[in-house]
Amino acid sequence: MDARTRYARSGELSIAYQLLGDGPLDLVYIPSWVNQIEHAWALPDYARFLRRLASFSRLITLDKRGLGLSDRVPGTPTLEDRIDDLRAVLDAVGSTRAALFGSSEGGTIGAVFAATYPERSSGLILHGSFARIKPAPDYPWGWDEEFMAEFDQYIDEAWGTGEAAEMVSPSNEGDQRFKDWYATMERLAGTPGAVRMSRDWNFQTDIRDVLPTIRVPTLVLHRAEDWLVPVECGRYLGDHIAGARYVELPGGGHYPYVGDADAVLAEVEEFLTGARPQPPVDRVLATVLFTDVVASTERAADLGDRAWRELLDRHDALVREQLSLYGGREVKTTGDGVLATFDGPARAVRCARAIVDGVASIGLELRAGVHCGECELRGEDVSGIAVHIGARVAALAGPGEVFVSSTVKDLVAGSGLVFADQGQRDLKGVPGSWHIFSVEG
Repeated sequence: MDARTRYARSGELSIAYQLLGDGPLDLVYIPSWVNQIEHAWALPDYARFLRRLASFSRLITLDKRGLGLSDRVPGTPTLEDRIDDLRAVLDAVGSTRAALFGSSEGGTIGAVFAATYPERSSGLILHGSFARIKPAPDYPWGWDEEFMAEFDQYIDEAWGTGEAAEMVSPSNEGDQRFKDWYATMERLAGTPGAVRMSRDWNFQTDIRDVLPTIRVPTLVLHRAEDWLVPVECGRYLGDHIAGARYVELPGGGHYPYVGDADAVLAEVEEFLTGARPQPPVDRVLATVLFTDVVASTERAADLGDRAWRELLDRHDALVREQLSLYGGREVKTTGDGVLATFDGPARAVRCARAIVDGVASIGLELRAGVHCGECELRGEDVSGIAVHIGARVAALAGPGEVFVSSTVKDLVAGSGLVFADQGQRDLKGVPGSWHIFSVEG
């Protein structure tokens, strides 16, 4: 999709936005303060989330003033400023009426816009949002003084490190790639000073009196274990917006694009279009490729952390280059290797050979394994017995070798690929014995 960044004029300021898709309805996604619209595409889950929204809408997304790619401003913007910026973006794309999808404090902005401009608001969706975030005698949820002190300490000592990644997305616990992405997102979203500005804005804003004036169809989504914004805040919104539909989802991800994003997207699409999306095909025939760096622990110890990280970065770049050339899809990294899928086994075998030979040029020895079978799709991930077999086949290979199952060998007949018989092998955790071959050349 064309995700070029454009700018709308809001008074003297430039507000960055992107326009995606050509669906029959306009939809504005208003993210939280930790956002930068170009870096969003660097996380596959976020990119997939945006593409799904744009598949049934003309999607508009933006960076708020003072944050991301929008102009920096002195002081703390007002809610009125935020509304003006949203209206300026809608005017810039020629949208006279749009649905508003607000995440976290983006929901606060969307709610006030919908109440102020009902003629320009076809619907309102709030995810992980709140009417106010500071507790009060009649509103005992949100960020108390202890939390605020901890948050201020994080801004002062750890902003830009991504240490908060697991708090906003528990499902990514231990995922270094997500933590690195989130660390960069923190730095690109705003400086510590800009973040304090956003914190102040959130802490001072209270839209409880606005909620009864909202007259547009409203969907409130909140995850039951959201650690950043308590679920009671979402329940309050659902109870105080007339006719709102409240859906409480399992999980603890604060942002809609993490965790079970499909559950969020299904609710949003049904709310906006009247039709729930058909469940995606969850089992397909695919070829899986596993690679693994041989003796990685020893190499890391010899080189040291920094040099090893730099070498792995070069490894990753070479792997991705070959995947692109051979039509492979990177599913995930596996520590010192990669899991990828292909829609044809011959391409997977040739890609595996190219990867193994290519990384040898930077002083790394790889082993690789290829298997073809029925895989279960789990969002962007794959699972099932075929995946386990592929991993076990790779584990049998030695340095510089590519091993394949007999299934792969039989399916590539006539391709010109040459194999050597490695005999029957037992695969750990997989029933029966398997005929294994190595790729020659």
